[in-house]
Amino acid sequence: MSMLPISLPISRLPTDPYKRHAQLRDYFCDKDAVAYVQDNRWLLELYWSNEADRYVDPRLDEGLAWWGPIEYTEMAVARKRRGRLLLTLNDTWTLEGWSQWIQKHPGRSHMDVVVLHVDDHRDVGSPRLFQQEKGWYDPITGKMMGLDQPDSVTCAIESGALGMGSFLTPFLHFAPTADVRHLCQAPKCVTTVDSVIQPIHINDTLLVPSMQRPAIRLVQDAAGVGSGRYRFTNDLEAWLEGVAHCGKDILLHIDMDYFCNRYDGDSDFIENPGPLSTPLERVLTHIDELSGALRRHQLIKRLVDITVAFSPGFFPAEFWASTCDRLLIGLGEAPWHD
Repeated sequence: MSMLPISLPISRLPTDPYKRHAQLRDYFCDKDAVAYVQDNRWLLELYWSNEADRYVDPRLDEGLAWWGPIEYTEMAVARKRRGRLLLTLNDTWTLEGWSQWIQKHPGRSHMDVVVLHVDDHRDVGSPRLFQQEKGWYDPITGKMMGLDQPDSVTCAIESGALGMGSFLTPFLHFAPTADVRHLCQAPKCVTTVDSVIQPIHINDTLLVPSMQRPAIRLVQDAAGVGSGRYRFTNDLEAWLEGVAHCGKDILLHIDMDYFCNRYDGDSDFIENPGPLSTPLERVLTHIDELSGALRRHQLIKRLVDITVAFSPGFFPAEFWASTCDRLLIGLGEAPWHD
């Protein structure tokens, strides 16, 4: 996607190049931004990086060789769909899949859904979308985005308005009574915590500070699951408590960094791996435990949409080939043959 540069007042960014780089990296997250001055204003150009180092993993090319012919700049948009199954590198594309499901079932109550979120991260950050009277506005493209319009979601992901760590937020604004079950491993999760989901808005911090962006507040509450609640747990049985009997549609999202988050997007972990640097044998065991729990609760056939994200820079690329079919077979899917 080719976009015009974004124009900002000269006061909006620091003159110090290191501070400016840090602010832009924090704001745009997984998309790189280059800033230059023209007519006493900053102009920003956004692009997907073509540098392997941006993706941290020193064995990245092993995973890409398995995935198929692909350039580094194409990684952020790489995905493959087969029926209810979406394979993707970046898990932001989960929202595109859910949007396609919403569009295909216009008469269904999308408020009444269970989200099974398997991830080392919550993914409830604030996307770069502005709340307007008619809906969400993408300030990077100047277009509106709606979850019942998959093409608009695709456009917002490609622009960088929707990015890493924020795909759940617009969905929970759209479906605030969703029953979310987040399965996470230690050390990030060591017990079960239940919260109420509160869709809120926060001020933008760069492009238009007067505008409001969607956000999510999780307010810890008494134990219990159900509509409008978010369970954060490391226990498979607590994760699936009551789902077999609720009769709701189930959306399954699996970020493979749940099984092994060796790098956590941080190049410092190359020399000193993070706390969840799980060996392959144990990863495969955890995959079998996860799929076994879904079968035990008789949920496999009730999964209306499945996303599996390989998360470059988080889940080790040399594990992608070994884990893919093991997981797909466990989820009742055929092995992947592209």
